[in-house]
Amino acid sequence: MAPLDVAALRRDTPGCERVLHFNNAGSSLPPGPVVEAQLAHLRLEAEIGGYEAADRASERVDNAYTAVAALLGASRDEIAVVENATRAFDMAFYAFALRAGDRILCSRAEYASNYLALLQATRRSGAVIEVVPSETDGRVSVSALRESLARERARLVVLTHVPTNGGLVNPAREVGRACRESGVPLLLDACQSAGQMPLDVAELGCDVLSATARKFLRGPRGVGFLYVRRGLVSELEPPFADLHAALWAENDRIEWRADARRFENWESNIAAKIGLGVAADYARSIGLQAIQERVTALAARLRDGLGRVPGVSVLDLGPSPCAIVTFDVAGRSPVELKAALGERCVNVSVTTRSSTRLDMEARGLESLVRASVHYYNLESEVDRFCEELAGIVRSNR
Repeated sequence: MAPLDVAALRRDTPGCERVLHFNNAGSSLPPGPVVEAQLAHLRLEAEIGGYEAADRASERVDNAYTAVAALLGASRDEIAVVENATRAFDMAFYAFALRAGDRILCSRAEYASNYLALLQATRRSGAVIEVVPSETDGRVSVSALRESLARERARLVVLTHVPTNGGLVNPAREVGRACRESGVPLLLDACQSAGQMPLDVAELGCDVLSATARKFLRGPRGVGFLYVRRGLVSELEPPFADLHAALWAENDRIEWRADARRFENWESNIAAKIGLGVAADYARSIGLQAIQERVTALAARLRDGLGRVPGVSVLDLGPSPCAIVTFDVAGRSPVELKAALGERCVNVSVTTRSSTRLDMEARGLESLVRASVHYYNLESEVDRFCEELAGIVRSNR
């Protein structure tokens, strides 16, 4: 495998000249082709009108489905493009008919927005949430999951592939295999894994997958996507309908679309949809395996460097952590650290207990600094990050 041309990738990323961007798990710096594709469409809308521009751009819009399907090893009819990853997750999750006593299985590392949907749905239906135990390294226990799946009334498994904090990568393939063997659907949240590692829905064994464009895929904000396995689509009725998702066939009858676009709605951000397709093609042109290898190596270098800064505790989980690096500094607020780094043109984010309550409570954590690298970052930037942090720590003793 040829090494990435990082210099060329950075030339495609003007923001690299302005900031040290370690907030890719929040929203990556987009590459030039993504930005230009969106701007070109917005200019077209201004020149000829929104509807007319959409008609003229139909092939570029259509490419979003082709590109995302190729990214996931899926078919075009299995892809829906929606406003964000949470909307993608919710549109699919609320489409599963739940009855009193049904069990929804999830991991300790579930993201807050997903878990809130579980809480609401179980209160309405009488279904119950069952949190599958974790291994000592933080990953969901596949053996415990198998035991739970063997019991009655397991209706759905929900799994966050890469949690928002902790660097953890859950064993999605093994979970998918267990779900297939038991006949229980798997809804996989790939919000943080799409764009930083290869994803193949057949290999993963998931029936539904939700993700966003803005994170490691380097696409626009305000657009996400949903994969729904072809054989499952007809069994799921979305929580609401409009004239794009369904046909008002008769006065008293709805006729749903036969493909995954039944989970969409008619009005959408056309420029963002075009940008999503460009971003997916851009990632595939680089190679997801190459991307994963580079971001994993950069993150390992960052963890090693942080480990040498006095007072810093790296708090990542799993045997093979990903591009997300979380840490705290003794006696310092993560919010203060983020602000201090921001003054030095270094971008990070803060992850709080409210984002992953089950995991953070179990580990006795309130908040962490989250630094997330991408392939366009440099080794020298990793070293600079550690130096800047060390300087901040020293200046406040």
